Amino acid sequence: MRPGRGPAGALAVASALALTAVLTAASAPGEARAAAGRCGDPARRPWCDAALAPDRRAALLLRTMTGDEKISMLASDDPFGGPLGGFSENAHADTAGGIERLGVPPVRMADGPAGVRQGRATALPAPIALAATFDPKAARLYGGTVAWEARHRGNDLVFGPTVDVLRTPRNGRTFEGFGEDPYLSATLGVPWIQGAQAQGVMTSVKHMAVYTQETDRLSLGMNVDPRTLREIYLPPFEAAVKDAGAATVMCGFGKLNGRWACQDDAVLNGILRSEWGFTGFVPSDHTAAQDAAGAANGGLDMELPFGMKYNAFLLKLALAQKKVTQHTVDAHVRNILRTMFRFGVFDRQAYPNDLSRADRTASRDAARVIEEGGITLLKNDGVLPLRAPRSIALIGRAARQSPSGFGSAKVVPFATVSARDGITRRAGSGTEVTYHDGDDRGGAAAAARSAELAIVFATDSQGEFFDKSCLTLRCGEPLRGDQDGLISEVAKANPNTVVVLNTGGPVLTPWAGQVKGILEAWYPGQEAGDALARVLYGDVDPGGRLPVTFPVDEHDAPASANPAQYPGLGGSATFSEGVMVGYRHYDARGIAPRFPFGHGLSYTTFAYGGLVATAKSVQVTVTNTGRRAGVAVPQLYIGMPSPGAEVPQPPRQLKGYAKVALAPGRSAKVTFPLSPRSLAYWNEKAGAWKVAAGCYKIMVGESSRRIAGSAALGTCR
Repeated sequence: MRPGRGPAGALAVASALALTAVLTAASAPGEARAAAGRCGDPARRPWCDAALAPDRRAALLLRTMTGDEKISMLASDDPFGGPLGGFSENAHADTAGGIERLGVPPVRMADGPAGVRQGRATALPAPIALAATFDPKAARLYGGTVAWEARHRGNDLVFGPTVDVLRTPRNGRTFEGFGEDPYLSATLGVPWIQGAQAQGVMTSVKHMAVYTQETDRLSLGMNVDPRTLREIYLPPFEAAVKDAGAATVMCGFGKLNGRWACQDDAVLNGILRSEWGFTGFVPSDHTAAQDAAGAANGGLDMELPFGMKYNAFLLKLALAQKKVTQHTVDAHVRNILRTMFRFGVFDRQAYPNDLSRADRTASRDAARVIEEGGITLLKNDGVLPLRAPRSIALIGRAARQSPSGFGSAKVVPFATVSARDGITRRAGSGTEVTYHDGDDRGGAAAAARSAELAIVFATDSQGEFFDKSCLTLRCGEPLRGDQDGLISEVAKANPNTVVVLNTGGPVLTPWAGQVKGILEAWYPGQEAGDALARVLYGDVDPGGRLPVTFPVDEHDAPASANPAQYPGLGGSATFSEGVMVGYRHYDARGIAPRFPFGHGLSYTTFAYGGLVATAKSVQVTVTNTGRRAGVAVPQLYIGMPSPGAEVPQPPRQLKGYAKVALAPGRSAKVTFPLSPRSLAYWNEKAGAWKVAAGCYKIMVGESSRRIAGSAALGTCR
């Protein structure tokens, strides 16, 4: 790919690269390893010789450990860290205490899919906003920023990223993942992990293997066929292991096809280790381990938050009863030690907890740049970018807040820039900016009527522990009131009304035809106001594209019409939709969405031409045909032939994307590489990836529903 040099997008890309350089320059691995490690003298402790391979060092150490010391390595010993991690800067999410006698250092861990949840930290935009950037560089910056701050809170490991593929938009943790497409989740998860681990912090990609809802999450039985598992839910984890070298893979809650996730031998030992070659360790989500013998034999290495199952009494009993072998226990300890050696935990001093005193300028700038790249312009009837309006009415409580999700991804920022502050500052003294909280609909309409432009802010509520009861903005009444009604009233009062959505995922927009503009700003992070103002005024092009589909009706969404699919019956959910997840569901059923996957408008226009497709790559030329610099996000979709009625294929699947900044009149040639895997499906009988004979339809466009050009590969009539 040869990106264009247009200032609107090139500046953002350059800024991201510069921020990455700043974070890397401040990183600890090199300088930390130069300092004296905590392991000790290699002459006395041969495993402390950093010149030896991690496997060799782990073997040397393991043979000196007592049985009790081995068992102590298999669980965190900080039962109070998790609940306190969001409030105290000294309370880690988990801590594995180490073994002082042998120079085994503690491993301190932090929640981190959206920033560090340990005291105060930089609140980054929600991961769903990162997904909307369609930008691996932004993902690397995001992971690097999280890990830099985790390190400066004294942590060795961060729990993130979350790469669970979205099955239902009611999922309470929609905001925490990368949306509804496995390819997008995989290709953003990899640079996130690489950026984080470059900071000398281990990552824990989560939650393997299938985690799709909060309702009954602790005990839910999930019935998923092998093809759906392989094509939809496993690819992000596979990429995290094979392409990013993730240090750890966290297993989740519930049962997959009758097997508890944290003792699923077929997945953890069979697929993860034997097939993918994973050499790191597997920690559990908090309380996800079910029994000592089952977890030990099923592939769990470390129990969190403490040893409820992995303790001396239960494991020694399992050993005595020959339910678990000593070889199995040793293998788990070896996995943990090998990973610690691989990431230099033994060979450096403990990271200091000095984030409150550190220069966080790069983190703050990263939060703004990522949000600018993720803000998605859904509709624009010529009202944007703003052209110095004389007066603006800001309506809705989210205008003076920075909405976020709750749970383990909740971050308490040092400071925030509200939309009200950012827009007022950017508008300058020539524009009168007023604010109304929207609680009184009549008063809000009056405020809108007296202004040249009205901007209504609407938000939803989602987070860990609970799924959303509906997809409308009316959910959450009376806490948020009738936001749909508020938007309609304001639109009646002022024809120049723009809606800014601060949501964690798709919502219904019955008022879409009544307003001039709609921006999805997600949960925007601490730099919300400045990022939004820069997009509204056209200082930067809105860089986001939807990583999720917005439905017209509640019942249009996937897994919404059959309770056996969601939320499940009798504590069991059947994934009978198979691979028809997200936009594939809408396409296969011929359902028109309100806003399709991949959709997002620019302040300029683009043309696509010169499409050339081979078995190894697809090329297309993108040209900025407008008068402004802007950012294009060309997307490659492939319609694959079905080898038989028992293997239905969706009309199209995302197989590539790019982000290109172009000045007016400039063009760029974009190349999407293809591999046999790009054209393959999971053959259940063979238990392998296979490429079916037939015609492959190659489609390139601006969204899953806006295809600009197509070609064909294979045997086509």
